[in-house]
Amino acid sequence: MKGRLLYNPSELNREFNRLFNQKNWNEVRYTYYVTTNYSIMQELISLPLEKQKEFLIKRGVTSPILSYKQTDFVKENIAIEVQFGKYAFVAYDLFVKHLLFYTGGVINVGIEILPVKSMQSEMSSGVAYYEGEVYNILRHGRNSPPVPLLIMGIAP
Repeated sequence: MKGRLLYNPSELNREFNRLFNQKNWNEVRYTYYVTTNYSIMQELISLPLEKQKEFLIKRGVTSPILSYKQTDFVKENIAIEVQFGKYAFVAYDLFVKHLLFYTGGVINVGIEILPVKSMQSEMSSGVAYYEGEVYNILRHGRNSPPVPLLIMGIAP
């Protein structure tokens, strides 16, 4: 690729941030406490954040761990992730972020924006592309991940 101009994922992300922010789409963080005890997890996730720490302490957790997940843009119960990163980040977006925001009642649908293969070919290596990620989702079946999703492929 010597001497060939490529799309810069960082610059593309900055431009998406600028444009989405102009339309009042903003980053949102979902904050929660972590437990590895499955028997109390379902009750924990149904509680508001301010009650989760006390809930864990009453059940013997001496040092509750506060954590959060971030998503690029949220507005009107819709989350949008713009992904020009490595392949692994798409799976994390779909199976962790969108699902957490959905089960937490923050969103009703998640949208993942990816370059199509022809655009991805003009970027640095390792960037996920629309056709490949749709294929991965279809392989898992209709109910995986269990959150309504729209995967969008974009091209210049």
